[in-house]
Amino acid sequence: MKFHRVYVELSNICGLKCSFCPQSTLKPQSMSLDFFESLLAQLLAYTKEIAYHMGGDPLSLSNLEAYLSATKRYGLQGLLTTSGYYLSKHSHETLLHPALKQVNISLNSYNKNAMPLSFEAYMQPVLELCRAQNETRKDLFINLRVWNFDEKQSEKAFNAMLFAYLSQAFGVTLDAQTIERERPRSLRLAEKVLVHFDRYFEWPSLASTNESEGSCLGLKSHFGILSSGIVVPCCLDKEGVMPLGNLHVDSLETILNAQRAQTILQGFRQGRCVETLCRKCTYKHRFQKDER
Repeated sequence: MKFHRVYVELSNICGLKCSFCPQSTLKPQSMSLDFFESLLAQLLAYTKEIAYHMGGDPLSLSNLEAYLSATKRYGLQGLLTTSGYYLSKHSHETLLHPALKQVNISLNSYNKNAMPLSFEAYMQPVLELCRAQNETRKDLFINLRVWNFDEKQSEKAFNAMLFAYLSQAFGVTLDAQTIERERPRSLRLAEKVLVHFDRYFEWPSLASTNESEGSCLGLKSHFGILSSGIVVPCCLDKEGVMPLGNLHVDSLETILNAQRAQTILQGFRQGRCVETLCRKCTYKHRFQKDER
């Protein structure tokens, strides 16, 4: 059983309250370094790549570098995804650590919070990181995410400001109207520095009125481990609604081969959602066309 990626939530603490992201009902906690290393030893048999987030921001950890160094020692590659809010709290040596394959910065977080930073103050560490990448780690991908498109073009004003800022900073042309009309997947700003576009998505919730069958990449290409040690089948189950087991109690092998995980996986193979949260999730429809 091999997976393209495993999501390991180092911390469920985000520091922001984005209006497009449901607030967590779980107690704030971070995964201990010792426990993280015990996970790495088990993950070696399942994947070569880990992403350090689900609901929280890994940059909320002051000792993030220690987790990255542990990843490197075990021969795994990591992906950092952050709102950018904590960028200035870490050195470029940490943010460009050799364990990392990619850094994703969700720029659309800025205008969906009561953030105590001006737009320029928020963007300055982002640009400085991109310059440092160009000088020391040109093999590292940096994706500047703009995942806020919708039919109403509700973020039109913010996007126009952001694209004008990036155009000037990188000496490229990002035309807001053209991007809105053509919807490219990404555009190159510099070597391996991309601005990445997508539309808003709805986080799955048991309270949703959506009901549909279908398949998903959960337990096929990936699964998640919350900061509590609970294993979940999907990177969007940040609240642990579908607990498959707890790694403080059982091994990863035991959990992935247990009945609940195998029943979910078999259902997906048949185009069925055996879990309520999966039936209420609309994100699965994004990639079902590619699976057929």
